[in-house]
Amino acid sequence: MVTKQLRDLPENADLRRADSLAREIFSDVANKWALLIIEALGERTLRFSELRDEVEGVSHKMLTQNLRMLERNGLVDRKVHPTVPPKVEYTLTEPGHALRATVDAICGWTHQYLPHIEAARGRFGT
Repeated sequence: MVTKQLRDLPENADLRRADSLAREIFSDVANKWALLIIEALGERTLRFSELRDEVEGVSHKMLTQNLRMLERNGLVDRKVHPTVPPKVEYTLTEPGHALRATVDAICGWTHQYLPHIEAARGRFGT
């Protein structure tokens, strides 16, 4: 981390502080399900079942928890249509779209270095 840039930040924005809001937000969004949900939503609006289909392997419970967390942090908008049964749709907010650029960069990094990582893991037998 570059400390010069962090010195003038308010305490709640400093990732180095255990009690900072920034660290809590970082912890929330830096998990595989949140990153995959953000990537899956992209520029689209999806229903819960569509998201579950897009993010292979996510359980109903984990998808629900992560969508609630993303909504609580203002990254995802949840819209409930008054129908029977209720139709619920999810879309990224402006901050969610901004975070998606970072998620896209992480995905690109993963694709670029996958062979290197696989080779390194091979040396460790994993």
